[in-house]
Amino acid sequence: MNHRIIRYQESDAIDTATNDKVIAITFSWTTLIMQDGGRISAAIEILSDVIASRTSVKVAVRKWNKGARYAGSKDRAWIAGLVLDALRRKNSASWLMKSDSARSIVLGTLRLVWELSSNEIRQAFTDTYAPSTALTEQEKSCLDENRIENAPEYVRGDYPEWLNEPVLRVFQSDAVSECQAFAHRASVGLRINTLKCSEEYKSKLFANANGESSELLKHALRIPAPDPWTKDTSVVRIPAYSKGLVEVQDEGSQISACASNAKPGEYVLDYCAGAGGKTLALSAMMSNEGTVYAYDRDSRRLTMMLPRLKKSGATNIKIIDAANRQLMKDKLGKFDCVLADVPCTGTGTWRRKPESKWLVSEAALSKRISAQNEILRGSAKYVKPNGRLVYVVCSFLMEEGEDRIEEFLSANSEFKHIDAAGEAIASGQLTELGEKTVRDNQTNFGGVRLTPLRSNTDGFFFAVLQRQGSY
Repeated sequence: MNHRIIRYQESDAIDTATNDKVIAITFSWTTLIMQDGGRISAAIEILSDVIASRTSVKVAVRKWNKGARYAGSKDRAWIAGLVLDALRRKNSASWLMKSDSARSIVLGTLRLVWELSSNEIRQAFTDTYAPSTALTEQEKSCLDENRIENAPEYVRGDYPEWLNEPVLRVFQSDAVSECQAFAHRASVGLRINTLKCSEEYKSKLFANANGESSELLKHALRIPAPDPWTKDTSVVRIPAYSKGLVEVQDEGSQISACASNAKPGEYVLDYCAGAGGKTLALSAMMSNEGTVYAYDRDSRRLTMMLPRLKKSGATNIKIIDAANRQLMKDKLGKFDCVLADVPCTGTGTWRRKPESKWLVSEAALSKRISAQNEILRGSAKYVKPNGRLVYVVCSFLMEEGEDRIEEFLSANSEFKHIDAAGEAIASGQLTELGEKTVRDNQTNFGGVRLTPLRSNTDGFFFAVLQRQGSY
């Protein structure tokens, strides 16, 4: 990356008007280059901060940027990209380098993921501002070897060792390939807001967003993931975003919302609405007809929906915050459909938030399971007879998916499984390939599991239950 510093030079000159001697000062720009060695050093510093403080990459990068004003946008993208990839491939990089230090993880990532040769890495360490400690003989040997094929599954799949049993349970012989797909950069999904965006404008929208039409959804775009060292496209700068014509939403999340099969005129409750991504999707599916109630136990999260709602063109959404929560008590057994997008470990978002992969723990999983059980019980009370309860979780773990549904059904005989893939297809939102994808990824328990390997989406599990009899 080039950055510039001001230089000035003083010299004698004569003012021709007065014949006086004056000092002339000239300014010039000198262009410098931040070399790869300096970038590698910065990545090691940031990764050390992430690991030591258990903070997010975003926070750690922002902290480093404050002390590195000389770094330009390309430098920062290169460095941040390396840190994120290092976290995605932390286990395999550590295994290659025979060390789990931040330095070793960065070196291993350069070799395994960025595919720099051993000689190229050695050359970078001769650059100005490269790491002060030269490559050791062991590091050179590890970089030359570049072999991890004999490593355990959790190393090759780059997931925490304690998750080995749950991962093998859900993915079986595909565990390594499934989890390796979670270690790649993710594309950006955009949901086209059919309440405002006409069919005629869609082709123009594709060009403006530098995107491509979704293969799975009729009203969605996908912006391919950039190279690791390239700055991401800022979606919020796309005019269509500020106008409410598109919403950032992963295709897996959009398909999960489709499983509600919400119809115009229905009475729908988004029980864990949060920032409102699925709430807005439900409103669009219903063509602004009927009512969508947006509720969340943490009403502070609902405030993030307000600017999105304002520009969306949705007029059938009612937000239930702390001020009018009493309304919830009057709605028991009244809704045609209740969507419960429950809090979880977030294993489905590992592509986008790789640091979270190494923060999840057995205690955190247990806590989430308890919350999921509670939300299932609470949300079920609002489903009317013959109404639908849609359970969604952004996790690939069966402990947060099938297990929760089976435990709920064993205690609530008035509910039964219905075809989750069929409900998503009946929404009319999926392409032919999208319909095939949900059918191909049905589980033995009636739900659907999406993953980066199977559907090129984030990891999601969803199931649909129907209430029988009278309330």
